[in-house]
Amino acid sequence: MLEDDGIAGKLIVVEGLDGSGKSTQIELLRKWLLLRNVKVASTEWNSSELVKSAMKRGKKRRIFTPTTFSLLHATDFSDRYARHILPHLKAGYIVLADRYVYTALARDCARGCDAEWVESMYSFAIKPHIALFFRVPLETAIARVLDGRQEIKFYEAGMDMGLSENVVESFRMFQGIVAEKYEGVVQKRSLRVIDGTMSIKAQQNEVRKIVEETINLKDYRYRGTERVAR
Repeated sequence: MLEDDGIAGKLIVVEGLDGSGKSTQIELLRKWLLLRNVKVASTEWNSSELVKSAMKRGKKRRIFTPTTFSLLHATDFSDRYARHILPHLKAGYIVLADRYVYTALARDCARGCDAEWVESMYSFAIKPHIALFFRVPLETAIARVLDGRQEIKFYEAGMDMGLSENVVESFRMFQGIVAEKYEGVVQKRSLRVIDGTMSIKAQQNEVRKIVEETINLKDYRYRGTERVAR
């Protein structure tokens, strides 16, 4: 990944297993920043309209290989990066990303893709100014997901890897592999670790503290009628 090279905005990224609580925390952070009149933009993994239909059809027909799955996610990211992330950063916004390059490094490599190859596809992306990893025990994350879902989808459960014919067991095994890959990413990329077993309030307080210590929020507030104009 590239250094920001003096870019005006700031990029804050959250990572973690499904069920880690990261999405809740970044949404709370977004609302907190907005209350402080800070210019904020948000983005989330696998949300580009460019590849949405292709991704939906491929998942339905279950035709993805690890490589094609990885390429589609890279395409999704590239589109969002060019159309949303980078323009807002250049315009001086704080951009909040629910998953970033690190998700690809964990999930794609869990499916057997080469780490250097995966990283090369995202080499154009800037390094986040803050990257947080919400760490929870594997069984805690799995329990949270199973408690909130009626079913686990085929690729979400890693059924394409042939780990188990049982969806829940496959999901548990696949998430275990992803967790191992994530820990390697956390160490290599020096992500800030948040204890995801703490209360939601305690986690959010820690997140806000890190943000305030790293970014001068006064520099990113709307001025005058700017917010209304935008």
